[in-house]
Parts: sequence; C-alpha cells; structure tokens
Amino acid sequence: MSDTEPTAMDAEERNAFLGTGGTGVISFPSSDDESPRSVPVSYGYDKSDTTFYFRLAVGPDSDKGDVAGSHVTFVVYGQQDENWQSVIAKGQLKETTEASVATDSLEGLRQVHIPLVDIFGRPVKDVPFEFYRLVPDEMTTRKESSTAM
Repeated sequence: MSDTEPTAMDAEERNAFLGTGGTGVISFPSSDDESPRSVPVSYGYDKSDTTFYFRLAVGPDSDKGDVAGSHVTFVVYGQQDENWQSVIAKGQLKETTEASVATDSLEGLRQVHIPLVDIFGRPVKDVPFEFYRLVPDEMTTRKESSTAM
C-alpha cells in the first residue's frame, strides 16, 4: 500500500517546478481515426504571465506540420526529492514573431530559457526553427505527497 497520494501544486510550487524552461511533451491533434501526434520539445516558461514558449523545428523533415492555431496539450513531469510532479497545460498554440506579439510578450520570451537539444542528426544551425507560445486555457498540476502518519 502506498503512503503517497496526488495533490495539486499551488502557483509558487508550479512556478518553481517549471522554472524558466526545460523539456516536456506536446501533443497535436490528428484526424478522428488517428492518435494525437506527441513530440518531446524544449520549452521556456514565463511565470509572470503563465506563458510557455517553444522553439519548434519546422520544414520538410518535421513531423509537426502547420501548428499555428492548433489546440495542444503540453505535459511536463519529473521528480523532486523522490516525489513525482506534473503540469498539464491545454490551449491554442500561437506563432510568436516580433510583428505578431505585444512588447510585453517579447520581453517574456527574453526572460525564459529554452534548452537547445540536438536530436536532429545534422548541425542545429541547419535546422529551421519557429517560435510559438501557449497561454493555457486550462492548467492542472499534480504532486505526490506523503500520507504517512
């Protein structure tokens, strides 16, 4: 029998867990008869406006397709002090360019750290990237907490 159960994180715990960036899994919708496309990605997180930022590889070798406007689910999970934690964010992915976002959003993008993970089998400088943001319509958090007395 387990001495732990899941509970929600408060905003401070969530922000500490997400930090300014890391890695997670983003899921894109597919047709009704196919499973969603889920892809590991790097993210940046701006806690001041609860916004995720993504640097997504695009182009002919990408399996993401045209993602602007897609309703996505983004999951970050991990362990801290031997207890698991997770954040699930849902919402619409929006392209982020200097022309398309407000100055405060650009400032948020400058404050985050999006890790550059080399999984492309070619020099990263040769991989085309686009930036996107997700301001979640819905966000759930879970952390493992002890129930032992």
